[in-house]
Amino acid sequence: MAFDPDQVECVGDLASLQRGNTYKSKLLGFPGPILLGLASIERGGGFRSDNLKTYGGDSPEKLRLYPGDLYVSLKDVTQAAHLLGAVVRVPEGVRGRLTQDTVKLVIPGVPSDWKAYLYWLLRTPEYRAYCKANSMGTTNLSLSREDFLSFPVPPLSMARQHAVTVLESIESRINHNRALAANLEAIARRLFKSWFVDFDPVRAKATGEKPPGLADDIAALFPDRFVGSESGEVPEGWVYQPITSIASVLSGGTPKRSATEYWDGDIPWYSVVDAPKGSDTFVVQTSEYITQLGLAKSAAKLLPAGVTILSARGTVGKLALTCGPMTINQSCYAMKCDLGDYFTYFTIAQSIEWLKQNVHGAVFDTITKATLNGMMVVTPPRKVALAFEVIVKPLMLRIETSVRECHILLSIRNLLLPSLISGKLRIEEQGLSNV
Repeated sequence: MAFDPDQVECVGDLASLQRGNTYKSKLLGFPGPILLGLASIERGGGFRSDNLKTYGGDSPEKLRLYPGDLYVSLKDVTQAAHLLGAVVRVPEGVRGRLTQDTVKLVIPGVPSDWKAYLYWLLRTPEYRAYCKANSMGTTNLSLSREDFLSFPVPPLSMARQHAVTVLESIESRINHNRALAANLEAIARRLFKSWFVDFDPVRAKATGEKPPGLADDIAALFPDRFVGSESGEVPEGWVYQPITSIASVLSGGTPKRSATEYWDGDIPWYSVVDAPKGSDTFVVQTSEYITQLGLAKSAAKLLPAGVTILSARGTVGKLALTCGPMTINQSCYAMKCDLGDYFTYFTIAQSIEWLKQNVHGAVFDTITKATLNGMMVVTPPRKVALAFEVIVKPLMLRIETSVRECHILLSIRNLLLPSLISGKLRIEEQGLSNV
């Protein structure tokens, strides 16, 4: 039967649902499709790319997901309902499998413009409110298939088509920026590992060779021999010592919640929920802000740009770099040293797995200052660290620019999404036609 847009009144007129099933945890990490469960969904919808795992078990075709496919979660494990009904479009390069927590939208014979329209319709704040209003359960929330399929679909007018086109362009640009940031961060990380973990320039000089790819003045900074240390051989003149010997460690604080005059100011207040996604690295805005009075009346401290933030309680090991004045809560540490902001960041990033394996706490995993005192690093002379800083600075600044642009684009997207329900927004009037 040919597709008839005049017959579309609700989601069920466009799609049917294919539910996923359970998997065997012992087969995680084996070759196979990526498991696309709750962990693959951003709050409110969208693809979350960190901590994805492949699955080597049974993956029948009906449970498989391919680029462009849509899937949703009809459940949530929190009352906030951030994931309830949240929709995801599988990105390029991802081959996935449903889990017991996700459902695929089967959309046969529907034109691509309608499929894109459906995706963005399910990203609107009106749809998010609909999901929460129709949720069932007290501890774990669920949304019935019937309620999901009954969500109204307004006609795809010219105004809505134009809005979808701009939304698609915005998402494409965001994806481009994030891919660029990931590539640049990977380059900087590889250089750090080559110089300060594998000691490649020193190894080359120790065999009488010129370090490949290094200018003569940079190569001259590295020694040509190793000496013994507690960790084994390290480059001559380099020091094996606790991270706290080279970096200052500050904790944060939370202004009194009952004092309204402490909140909703203009000072960013960072908590782990603000941790950058993937390779974004920088935190440019936070979900909460405090006032000058809140800063003065709490243990929170105003941090400068270039400080590495480490989450230390609950969700441990999340990193961020500040790119402007900011405060943090007491579940985080702020770390800075005179060997360079980026050197400090990558030094800590290199030891994240060690930190996660050495947490304390019976109820919550906690990184204490004692944990940091036990985090040993091999430290080069300052001139070597600063040479690294000079080389990676353009890469890191480009990442910061990309992250800032993504935040602007997300703001435009959030402004535009409600128009898919109202159909009233004229793109030209909002200055968005050239996005």
